[in-house]
Amino acid sequence: MAETRSTMRLALGSKPPEFSLPDPGGKIVSLEDYRSAPALLVMFICNHCPYVKHVRQELARLGREYGAKGVGMVGINSNDAESYPEDSPANMKKEIQSAGYTFPYLFDETQAVAKAYGAACTPDFFLFDKERKLVYRGQIDDSRPGNERPVTGRDLRAALDAVLAARPVSPDQKPSMGCSIKWKRGNEPDYVP
Repeated sequence: MAETRSTMRLALGSKPPEFSLPDPGGKIVSLEDYRSAPALLVMFICNHCPYVKHVRQELARLGREYGAKGVGMVGINSNDAESYPEDSPANMKKEIQSAGYTFPYLFDETQAVAKAYGAACTPDFFLFDKERKLVYRGQIDDSRPGNERPVTGRDLRAALDAVLAARPVSPDQKPSMGCSIKWKRGNEPDYVP
């Protein structure tokens, strides 16, 4: 299992790149839908990645707990579903049910949104505050498949709690690690090694 690190290219303080993407049922969800949320968490995830599978229960918990506090959360799957059919919208619909996701899970078929965010791996997290400035991009916690550390969501939870309490988020941010986004042939961004 090859590990890919988050590029963390999107600078702290950046505004979120726009998105308007369908969920597996065809409903369009856009950045504008979250304008009144006290925070916005954009997560690049997929169905088949062992790293996402490793944290999927925590992602579902985050959705329930922080969604109840008004935090806007959205999962985005940018993988090439033609080459990786397990990541197709039909299978995304099954994953929503199986994982218990309460947040929208959207399909970025053109991969343009992943490129705009500088996303490189699944999972890759981007947290924006009430003013929609990027305050955190990094790992959910230090647990990885096989390293025996429990999945707690510690790093991401600390950032979410800081934003909700109007406190600064720690600048000590470690990149997320996971599977590489499965780019369409010829569509690989220049930031991917």
